[in-house]
Amino acid sequence: MLYDTIVGIATLQGMSALNILRVSGADAIPIVSKIFKGKDLLSVPSHTVHYGHIIQKNVPIDEVMVSVFREPKSFTGENVVEISTHGGSLIPNKIVELLIKNGCRAAEPGEFSQRAFQNGRIDLSQAESIMDMISAKTEAQLLLANRGLRGEVRDLVGSLQNDLLSLISKIEVNIDYPEYDDAIKMTDEIVIPELKSVLDRVHSILQKSTTGRVVREGIKTVIVGKPNVGKSSLLNSLLKEDKAIVTNISGTTRDLVEGEWNLGGVLLRLVDTAGIRNTDDVIEKIGIGKTKKALSEADLVLLVLDQSQQITEEDRQLLELTKDKVRILVGNKIDLGKNVDLQTEKMVNISAKNATGLDQLEAEIKRLFIDESLFHEDEILLANARHIGRLEVCKTALSDALSACMVHFPIDIVEIDIRKAWETLGEITGVSGSENLIHSLFSKFCLGK
Repeated sequence: MLYDTIVGIATLQGMSALNILRVSGADAIPIVSKIFKGKDLLSVPSHTVHYGHIIQKNVPIDEVMVSVFREPKSFTGENVVEISTHGGSLIPNKIVELLIKNGCRAAEPGEFSQRAFQNGRIDLSQAESIMDMISAKTEAQLLLANRGLRGEVRDLVGSLQNDLLSLISKIEVNIDYPEYDDAIKMTDEIVIPELKSVLDRVHSILQKSTTGRVVREGIKTVIVGKPNVGKSSLLNSLLKEDKAIVTNISGTTRDLVEGEWNLGGVLLRLVDTAGIRNTDDVIEKIGIGKTKKALSEADLVLLVLDQSQQITEEDRQLLELTKDKVRILVGNKIDLGKNVDLQTEKMVNISAKNATGLDQLEAEIKRLFIDESLFHEDEILLANARHIGRLEVCKTALSDALSACMVHFPIDIVEIDIRKAWETLGEITGVSGSENLIHSLFSKFCLGK
């Protein structure tokens, strides 16, 4: 497919030492040559870097390094030129204007990666891994992103698709040449065992994907408790900074206070909330409303109780309110006594003020959410919510096919569900992705990608 030539700034604009401009398309090298004074770019080999100046009417604009990548061995699969300029915003924007005047078009968000996908250089899962690498905040997130970029998700999906395609081929032969085999015998002896095998693999991948999703997206963790129980002190202790205001006055926290805590490579997105109690204070009521909304969206609730006091009616209300959530009971102020002991549920006792017991809290969070052994295995972890969702649909289709086999439905009816499973897997890598899906994914990228 032929494309016009596009240009975009690949680095974040602002005060910096350098910027990189990326140009891609059939005419990338001739267009850049028009404004470059230095070596003749039209004759240089691929994957070479050249010193020179960007000029406008023979007047130098900037001293640059220009990298040339000839098709098809470039990121996009097209001719690509990357221009390394000095930093700031004036210089790169001026050069972009010059390139547009000479035949380029301003790239849309994600258009470079989209061209790489459409030219077969990467699949959708690898494209999404590029953005995961850019946004990674922990080493574990970076590890998963690198695995996806290396094509491990593609290989995993391809293996499942190949097994299903082999099964579909056997069914097609049976349909086209029924004299070769008895339909019921084929279903019992071939289709059912192979379906069960693929279904078991999908189920295993989905089980392990819980850890992958947690690593990629983090754990939305809401800290709740009655007023003055030490929620803000806990937040500050975990973040090791004075993020939230701490006083002895009940109701100090009126709005949500947020921070991020890197727990062994897993990001906890912490939310300190207003204490829940009956109040006539209009502003405090708004804060309590936000607390309840945050609770409804939380992956994990840290319910803080005051160990220096007996359990109160407010505590009991919070225990009831959070009973259906994944939660950890945190007994704070353990340095002042131990007056709360709930026999029915484990409690992690800490002193947020003295930063003691936090290691036990970390261990409990890991126990609930993270299977650390998976990081040392060769098997790829699915982490992307879209990928996991597609695999869930695939699992349902395979389960439907297996159920139909067990009651001896006609084999061509069974094949419909198997084909649906195959096509759904293809949506992960883009093998059977719709144009709307592809456009939606790449529109979330930054301009230079």
